[in-house]
Amino acid sequence: MSLHQVEDTSVQSISLPAIMDLDALEGVRETLIEACDIGAVSIDAGAVERVATNGLFLLLSAAESARAHAVSFAIHNPSSVLLAAIDRLGLAERFKGLI
Repeated sequence: MSLHQVEDTSVQSISLPAIMDLDALEGVRETLIEACDIGAVSIDAGAVERVATNGLFLLLSAAESARAHAVSFAIHNPSSVLLAAIDRLGLAERFKGLI
């Protein structure tokens, strides 16, 4: 997982790890907090091969926090695994507008 600022903008770009299980979530959480504190957040979710339910709720929580602070938050390039997990858990409506 990486965080970098896109040149000439205040957008923070985050690449999610391939495995978003309980072991990875603390690092993802810290990165999301850091990014939201700086500015708009753009998440690349293309590498996600496995995601725990808590990982999806972490993304939703971060999106809500960003919205509450008037910070843009978007998920780009979602992997088929991420989309399937969202659908399987009935969270498609909650992720609408983020992806």
